[in-house]
Amino acid sequence: MKSRSYEERHNDALEVFDGFMAGSVDDPERGARAMRRQHGALGSFAFDVVMGDVWARPQLSRRDRSLIVISVLATIGSTEELSVHTMIGLNHGAQRSEIEEVLLHVAAYAGFPMAMQATRIVEERFRIIDGVERLPERKPSALLDDQERRLRAHSVRKTLTDGRCSENLDEDYKNFIDHLGEVGAIAYNWAFGDVWSRDELSRRDRSLVVVSILTALSRIDELAFHIPAALNHGLSRKEVEEIMVQMTIYGGIPKAVEGVLAMKKAYSKIDARN
Repeated sequence: MKSRSYEERHNDALEVFDGFMAGSVDDPERGARAMRRQHGALGSFAFDVVMGDVWARPQLSRRDRSLIVISVLATIGSTEELSVHTMIGLNHGAQRSEIEEVLLHVAAYAGFPMAMQATRIVEERFRIIDGVERLPERKPSALLDDQERRLRAHSVRKTLTDGRCSENLDEDYKNFIDHLGEVGAIAYNWAFGDVWSRDELSRRDRSLVVVSILTALSRIDELAFHIPAALNHGLSRKEVEEIMVQMTIYGGIPKAVEGVLAMKKAYSKIDARN
């Protein structure tokens, strides 16, 4: 992080805030003053650190940062912030279908209760934006038999592992079940076969979301698998590190430190193998 004067950092924060609001605020500086007036030092940090130090960084797009933040807020149940960041995510170019897709991964990796709570908040924000009491009927998931789910899951597993899983579907499935039992069956068929295989979000973006969720939950063993998977799906090492930078604000510095240590350990294993 390069050294900047306070004025430079504050100006970066003003630019970020303007993007948050899609240019709808005539004087972003009024927003900064309001934050300081209402919240004191916390408001100062919310503007100049959250926006000026973190959101202003160029290593990830604003859209990507919004997907990370929505993932974390849904995972930890921060409903008021989730509502605001749903709007911000749309202003940053995320599609409604992509935000909804994030919540499917929240269901798989943080649990259905958190995902159901989050979807009610997101839907409420969509209704406010549209000025309606009810949203149009949604498209359900594909109705697949278990063999098709496993075929899709195997395709996902091959990209997640960069081809290091068994080439044979039945053998790969058996290996998974032998390792994890009935939990493995649910994970294979649902998480990989139903969720990861969907087209509404790229594999790269799904990895961005899942690494964010797992870091927020301190799931270090799972990060050992999903950080290399994220690289296999096209995220760069710098982009994975940037997830952890974003986590300092939305998950807390201890979570971010855990994530960085897990990331470095994963990279060491990859480098030793290569």
